[in-house]
Amino acid sequence: MDFCHRHNLVNPDTATAERRFGIRVSLPPGDTLRKILGEDWEQLHWYPSETERDSAFDKMAVRHGYYRKTDSPTQVLEKIVR
Repeated sequence: MDFCHRHNLVNPDTATAERRFGIRVSLPPGDTLRKILGEDWEQLHWYPSETERDSAFDKMAVRHGYYRKTDSPTQVLEKIVR
């Protein structure tokens, strides 16, 4: 696979590494965004090590500066292993 942009999420040097540790991102029941994304929407992110996964989880759990003060993000983060 060719990688032509440096900003791609996949590092070509580790693209074929086994990724057993993951993070499931979903929405809580009753979240109004489910009307747009669907009741069963989820996004999975996979990592080759538990340490990398835990580091990414901590970063994802922080409320970032792009939210307005009145916004209340409702994503549900769950650590998973396959």
